[in-house]
Amino acid sequence: IHKRVEKFLNLHRELRDDFFSSLHSMEDNPLNPTLDIKPLTWLPGRHYRLRIGKYRFLYEIIDEEILVYFYDAGSRGGIYK
Repeated sequence: IHKRVEKFLNLHRELRDDFFSSLHSMEDNPLNPTLDIKPLTWLPGRHYRLRIGKYRFLYEIIDEEILVYFYDAGSRGGIYK
């Protein structure tokens, strides 16, 4: 998890439980169909967004290590800029 995501979660403590619950659900399948996940078509590679309420968390799946790297978080209005 990138520092920006950690900082965002520290500012929005009400999202921490939902975020880590979603992260736990992604352990076996990083594209878990029970979560609100969509691909980011404007970025090359395997980049996705996870929506929790009105907030988005951007992440990348790195297959070689089966690593899910969350690199940004924010509200819908500012996350994609």
